[in-house]
Amino acid sequence: MPRKNAFYAQSGGVTAVINASACGVIETARKHRDKIGKVYAGRNGIIGALREELIDTSKESKSAIHGLLTTPSGAFGSCRHKLKSVSENRAEYERLIDVFKAHNIGYFFYNGGGDSADTCLKVSQLSESLGYPIQAIHVPKTIDNDLPLTDNCPGFGSVAKYIAISTREAALDVASMCETSTKVFILEVMGRHAGWIAAAGGLAAEKEGDAPHIILFPEIPFDRKKFIARARRAVKQHGYCVVVASEGTQTKDGRFLAESGLKDAFGHSQLGGLAPLLAQMIKDETGYKYHWAVADYLQRSARHIASQTDVDQAYALGEAAVELAVKGENAVMPCIVRGKGKRYRWSIGTAPLDAVANVEKMMPRNYITRDGFGITDLGRAYLAPLIQGEAYPDYKNGMPRYTTLKNEMVPKKLKKTFKV
Repeated sequence: MPRKNAFYAQSGGVTAVINASACGVIETARKHRDKIGKVYAGRNGIIGALREELIDTSKESKSAIHGLLTTPSGAFGSCRHKLKSVSENRAEYERLIDVFKAHNIGYFFYNGGGDSADTCLKVSQLSESLGYPIQAIHVPKTIDNDLPLTDNCPGFGSVAKYIAISTREAALDVASMCETSTKVFILEVMGRHAGWIAAAGGLAAEKEGDAPHIILFPEIPFDRKKFIARARRAVKQHGYCVVVASEGTQTKDGRFLAESGLKDAFGHSQLGGLAPLLAQMIKDETGYKYHWAVADYLQRSARHIASQTDVDQAYALGEAAVELAVKGENAVMPCIVRGKGKRYRWSIGTAPLDAVANVEKMMPRNYITRDGFGITDLGRAYLAPLIQGEAYPDYKNGMPRYTTLKNEMVPKKLKKTFKV
């Protein structure tokens, strides 16, 4: 059979290790030159395919591609664009086929989270719905750690490490100042519906009484009275209180405390501003001096302190995606399988995309303490292995050395343009 080219793209919020998955895809594809021609990367995700803006990764040296292992963000650009069904927007799918045909693309690797899994599933169905053969493999990525059928998601381990370290360091600062200054510190972290990132803050504690004293999870309805009471108790017992709050913290009726009223491209409510809102509650009820911080992009871009486990898994999943494709698989996602026993082990498995797309994995209730403000030993046992190892990048003149690709574009072959 004639060789087909591959299309790779990054989607959704980028991470400290999504480029490690890109590295895994590209390096492995280069080993299968008998089946895969070139790897074209979409400029800004699936939009790159629709606009016929394809990056020729064959123009990059081996060292440049390997440098992606230690480079944060999305090397080819990402996007938040969700394909509708064929019946709702047939034009987009016809455009994809036109671009794929023009550039002899037979493999589709989409690196993203839950919405990206949905896009990948829809692309995998092109051969059935519109008569074009395409093998679509989803490469998992999400700092939210909420994809089903995988033990954990690439990107999460490094965010967890960053949040745990930041919580411990900030707690030491507050503890040293609390006698005459700040008594409450609130760190707002990402996590719309699942509290995995907030839970990672709990790894900062080594013994009873250590910070964080309060963790707020989306899975546990927020109760103002209980929150204030717990903050008072922490200050009374320890002199200070550290709070790690998920941006998705919500009330009993399912309303986000920090909902802005705006929607993103996927129709999700835009969140933000929870930390100052909680700080105002503290001030109104207790009068304590406070400080707050929002980790925001810092938590997902912090490659300087990435988890080695996370980097290894991100690369392995990119590698596995290509191996699945050359074996003829379609509409699947390589996933992480945790081994049994006390010693942490992991391997690569496979999950069907129709069971992954549009499904969110929440924190198990038995990972959260009975009072709803902390993590249990089971939760700690799950989280701790994922932050192990320090994957430091090389440094030059005191700064990390990150890779910037040439990103040379493939000449367009289609006369028509497509507006996204």
